[in-house]
Amino acid sequence: MLRSTTSFVLAVFVCLLSAVPAHSASKSSRTEQEQRATRAFNAARKNQLQLRAFLAGMPKGADLHMHFSGAVYAETFLKDAAADLLCVNSATLSFTKNVGTTRSIPPQPVCAKGDVRADSVFKDQHLYDALVDSFSMRSFVPSSGISGHDQFFATFDRYRGIAKSHAGEWLDEIASRAAAQNEQYLEIMNTPSFDNAYRLSTTIPWPTTPVGPAANPTGDATGTTPADLARLRDALLAGGLRDDIAIDSRQFADILESRNRIERCGQPAAAPACSVKVRFIYQVLRAAPPQQVFAQTLLGFELASRDPNVVGINFVEPEDAYYSMSEYHRQMLMLNYLHSVYPQVHISLHAGELAPGMVPPAGLRFHIREAVELGHAERIGHGVDVMYEDNPDALLKEMAARHVMVEINLTSNDVILGVDAAHHPLPLYRAARVPVALSTDDEGVSRIDLTNEYTRAARDFNLTYIDLKNMARTSLEHSFLPGPSLWQKPDTFTRLNTACASQSPGAEKPSTKCQAFLKSSEKAVQQWELERRYRVFEQTL
Repeated sequence: MLRSTTSFVLAVFVCLLSAVPAHSASKSSRTEQEQRATRAFNAARKNQLQLRAFLAGMPKGADLHMHFSGAVYAETFLKDAAADLLCVNSATLSFTKNVGTTRSIPPQPVCAKGDVRADSVFKDQHLYDALVDSFSMRSFVPSSGISGHDQFFATFDRYRGIAKSHAGEWLDEIASRAAAQNEQYLEIMNTPSFDNAYRLSTTIPWPTTPVGPAANPTGDATGTTPADLARLRDALLAGGLRDDIAIDSRQFADILESRNRIERCGQPAAAPACSVKVRFIYQVLRAAPPQQVFAQTLLGFELASRDPNVVGINFVEPEDAYYSMSEYHRQMLMLNYLHSVYPQVHISLHAGELAPGMVPPAGLRFHIREAVELGHAERIGHGVDVMYEDNPDALLKEMAARHVMVEINLTSNDVILGVDAAHHPLPLYRAARVPVALSTDDEGVSRIDLTNEYTRAARDFNLTYIDLKNMARTSLEHSFLPGPSLWQKPDTFTRLNTACASQSPGAEKPSTKCQAFLKSSEKAVQQWELERRYRVFEQTL
């Protein structure tokens, strides 16, 4: 799968190179193009609608923080539920299974008493609207006992039950929306089956080896010595945990192949969405007992070390959940051990998706630092509570020195945490030279897209055209695609890698030496394509 996809990307790349004469733009004219783009951007930002229109066409590189099920819009789930012969509970505004089907052709669902057929909602505008609201943040207004956090995380259970056979359609929707906004790469978080890993986790007790006080500064570390975790890993592997790998790899491959069929990728009539490269991040469900989290995390590391479609792992579920909080330190120690066994597996972690009042003050003091220092996170998702960490200035310096990127989700932070622009740490990250890139989190639930996040960032933080352009570059710089970067120095977008140093970034016909380098690096290919897209975009302004 990887070889065919890479060959397709390179074939498209070569076609693009041959379409325009070589050396069509000098470095000086490119500077002039950036200046012209800046003037156009500054003119557009005087009106929010004009700004949105300008940014919709601006190349955005990658969206590195998006959840698969949360990226799909509610209207799609309603259509799929009807196709799956599901029912709707009008009281809970959620999908339910049918209790049978009729013998008619085609068969029709028979619903439990009080439920209605999912296909009936298209004839009931009130119920249709109520379900869209139930499955998203649309029209939501916080009320006593129900916060944005509660509504957001409740949506996922309400539309469960839809057949996974629709996953290719969902990916097509996501990729098509990305292509329409000039995005080119997505890393999508998803949790495949882990039935065997879960079964094994219930049969193997957690080690009870005590540890000294120094190992418990922020939580219980019982059973997390390297020897304990090595024995636990051996027991899980001996029990057949690897049996899930083939199943999971097939699930990811099926999603990609279904999407390719829908979009006719590789054919003359290929859809524009085919230009969007997709890879997956393995989601570990952290709001669970340690045995289950370790087993699933081990499965994620095993899968990511073998399947090129899976480029890393992440921990998900609400960070303020009981197990997420009480087990946080132990989970970071699990990652510390597994990183030593699988050092090539990339790690991005949700950390600091908290705000004052959600948890006791002590719970805000260490999550990001431990994610970086113990969890070996190369990227941090959200990072909202960074200034509540112990010695936050030192942490910011450490993140900058390590080039740990923060995935910034502005709308998500607003609707879930109630963190608005005045209380968001984005300016502090930028001032400390911590790399940042914009992402959507759950664009379907939040009813947004990546252009919305770019517009919001420009409006709320007075970001310039060059600021946003460098954020797009940062997204690809910190992608988990294999291969070296196009740029000589990390997060410094001024000098190209030695092989391409004499070239103009994104030039239509790079030198033979530069082309050879690009063929060796999936990451550099995407970075070169971003520069090409900027040349085209800026030339049209």
